Amino acid sequence: MSPICTEWSSHKAALSAVRIAVFVEEQAVPMVLEFDGLDAKAVHWLVLDNQQRPIGCARMLSDGHFGRMAVLQANRKQGVGRLIMLAAIEHARQARHRHVFLHAQLTARAFYQGLGFKCYGEEFMDADMPHIAMRLAL
Repeated sequence: MSPICTEWSSHKAALSAVRIAVFVEEQAVPMVLEFDGLDAKAVHWLVLDNQQRPIGCARMLSDGHFGRMAVLQANRKQGVGRLIMLAAIEHARQARHRHVFLHAQLTARAFYQGLGFKCYGEEFMDADMPHIAMRLAL
């Protein structure tokens, strides 16, 4: 199982399905906040299970802003998120970004720290959930 690097236009239905299940249904993020109009301009990663069903995804904007990392609940703690992150970090290196940054839900801070990300700034609320800004120097 390895992430597919893709565009929104190629895998919109699969990417949307994972994000709706995780963010909209599980975490009650309003649809208008989840789909912010930036997807067509982003690079996306999609992970499929052995039956070719979508189970994880993420995106990166052209400035190195990583986000929309989502793994279906039944597939968490299996390394899916780590695979996505490693692919995204490598993509950023190849694109010659100086750093990758993201806004992590506080519950995911340790996950990103384990990949070398450092917190900066104050905690803030986004979609009614506490977040922290994090950055990884490349």
